[in-house]
Amino acid sequence: MAQLSPIVQHPPAALEQALQRLGRNIRTARLRRRWRLEDVAERLGVSRFTVADVEHGKPGTSIAAYLGALWVLGLLDQLEAVADPDRDEEGKALEAARQPGQAPRRHRFDDDF
Repeated sequence: MAQLSPIVQHPPAALEQALQRLGRNIRTARLRRRWRLEDVAERLGVSRFTVADVEHGKPGTSIAAYLGALWVLGLLDQLEAVADPDRDEEGKALEAARQPGQAPRRHRFDDDF
C-alpha cells in the first residue's frame, strides 16, 4: 500500500477546517435535496463510503470526489472564484513589484566582422 503524504497524515489546522467545512456544506446540500448517500454515490460512480469521506472532510479523499460531489449537486460553478488570478491581490502586487518601470534598452549588435 502506498504511503500517505505528510499533508494527509497531519494536515495544517486551516486545511483540516476548510475540508471539514466543505464536507459539511456538501452534506447540507445533499440533505436539502433529500438524497441518500447512495443516491450521490450512484450518480458519481463511487461507493457510499467515498461520499461519506467527502462529507467528513477527510484529507486523503481525492479532490475528484469532492468536485464530483459538487457537480452532482449542481454546485460546481461556485468553484469558479477559487484561485482566480484576478482576485490574487498578493500575487498581483508581487508581479507589479518585479516589473521594470520602463522597457529594457535594445542591445545594438556590432555587425562589423
